[in-house]
Amino acid sequence: QVHLAESGGGSAQAGGSLGLSCAASGPSYDNFAMGWFRQAPGRERELVAALGWYADSSYYADSVKGRFTISRDGAKSTVYLLMRSLKPEDTGVYYCVADRRLTNVEEISNWDYWGLGTQVTVRG
Repeated sequence: QVHLAESGGGSAQAGGSLGLSCAASGPSYDNFAMGWFRQAPGRERELVAALGWYADSSYYADSVKGRFTISRDGAKSTVYLLMRSLKPEDTGVYYCVADRRLTNVEEISNWDYWGLGTQVTVRG
């Protein structure tokens, strides 16, 4: 079992920055890929970014490339999402995810573990 706890988020003006963190724990947590999904009101949940265990593979949604950066700490137990040049369309609930495999990352069903989510609001 893996437990994911998000922190950060909040609100920002368009053009500003916010950071999210996700701490992973649990007896089964080892060699997991991690990532972030988001869901805006009235829209489907979508992948924002994902990162392999060794941080050698990363994926970004086209809408956030060049603005968002996913990273993880040396102990690999925390994943971060730095969000810059925020836009109102970045508003939504952001979910931390984890899975042993970094394949078909855009498929919700491919991620076994989910955090409860944290709200990000960008004011235009």
